[in-house]
Amino acid sequence: MILIGSGALGNAATRLEAWVAPGGTYVYGSYPDIEGLWHELAAAPDQKSRGQLLERIQRLVHDKAMFDPIWEFPSICAYGPRVAESGLGLIANFPFSAPYEDLRLKGK
Repeated sequence: MILIGSGALGNAATRLEAWVAPGGTYVYGSYPDIEGLWHELAAAPDQKSRGQLLERIQRLVHDKAMFDPIWEFPSICAYGPRVAESGLGLIANFPFSAPYEDLRLKGK
């Protein structure tokens, strides 16, 4: 078992490249069926077929339970009486107050 975390930016393809694709930064083994789909993805001619391949890869990763979420980000978040609307919970599954531009304070 390996415990790894990342806050790297990216989309499905960049995440899969680092965590699932053969030769990826955090890849310590792979499955032949996923490797084959990854090579197909690299040669896919259009966005639609790439999207379909990414979905198939993601489904296989999920079905094979390649990753086990054993850690939850601990964060203490609170807001005071001057806050009209808190940003906590405005973005689903985001542990911080955001977006900051939507934070409003009460008038005096």
